[in-house]
Amino acid sequence: MSIESRIARFVAPWVRDLTPYHVADASGLVKLDAMENPYPLPASLREAWVETLARTDLNRYPDPHSRALKAAWHGSLGLGPEVGLVLGNGSDELIHLLCLAVAGQPGAKVMSPEPSFAVYRIAAQSLGLEFVGVPLDPEDFALDLPALLAAIEDHQPAVIFLASPNNPTANRLEAAGVAEICRAAPGVVVLDEAYYRFSGPTRVGEIPAHENLVVMHTLSKIGLAGLRLGALFAQPAWVELFERLRMPYNINTLTQVGACFAFEHLGEFERQIARIVETRSALAAALADLPGIRVWPSATNFILFRVPAGRGNVVFESLREQGILVKNVGGAHASLVDCLRVTVGTERENALFIAALTRALG
Repeated sequence: MSIESRIARFVAPWVRDLTPYHVADASGLVKLDAMENPYPLPASLREAWVETLARTDLNRYPDPHSRALKAAWHGSLGLGPEVGLVLGNGSDELIHLLCLAVAGQPGAKVMSPEPSFAVYRIAAQSLGLEFVGVPLDPEDFALDLPALLAAIEDHQPAVIFLASPNNPTANRLEAAGVAEICRAAPGVVVLDEAYYRFSGPTRVGEIPAHENLVVMHTLSKIGLAGLRLGALFAQPAWVELFERLRMPYNINTLTQVGACFAFEHLGEFERQIARIVETRSALAAALADLPGIRVWPSATNFILFRVPAGRGNVVFESLREQGILVKNVGGAHASLVDCLRVTVGTERENALFIAALTRALG
């Protein structure tokens, strides 16, 4: 029996049809494609970090409940016992876990406004769930609340993902809309706040008021992308359910210890975030000054912009040939044609990008 015939016999059709999430090779390039914090920790903190990690016993399994880390994260937000916490190996694991929780129910559907984070669709389809995308306003990417509420009524989704601020459109959803969606939704509403620190405040404190609201956070965007650590906040009944699906030891010891150290020095990350927000304004202004460029307002650490019609792929390739890697999102959704997404880098990186883009535009 051939490999192909074994796959056809035992692997579900929706798995065979999946398109994997693509991560571009950034070797030797100015990396402005993945919404990372461009600033490393100061040398003094790096030395203290290494000393802390050196005291870790790697011959032992990690704390399966990540108790110290949960206490640090919970405490940093001033939350009470009415809000519980599940930790994941990045937000991706938590998204997959949320879909897994409903995958066995006949007719269960996952819904999200689009364009948005591609992993919502990928996670749902990888488990054989029907995914329903509801278009954002193509002009300003605002949430079309009436359309979403109508879709909720029609499809009765088990899970709704709402990214606020949204990726790749960089805008924040209105709080009133989130509350109305929670009231209308028959299942769980997941508010993904991966970028909230660049616009604030978090809405995690609203969880007690909405029994079906789940809020996700991550440390990736503030400067700890290499740790792969995400958090899911919800009322205790949801947390107890999701913990049944979480694999034991999913958060390794180095991540637990490193993240606890980061929470002890959160002020340094907050200073870097403030610097990124300030730099974002200058980068957006420089982009807006270029001929034929449309720039959308950003509440994140990246900026979405559109180049002249028909030139999206050409400009992207020109930037890469000049040593600058951004994200080409033009093929991700009909409303993103000729759009590119650039991460806010250091002042030097931003200057190199603007100079390269100027040349790419001719």
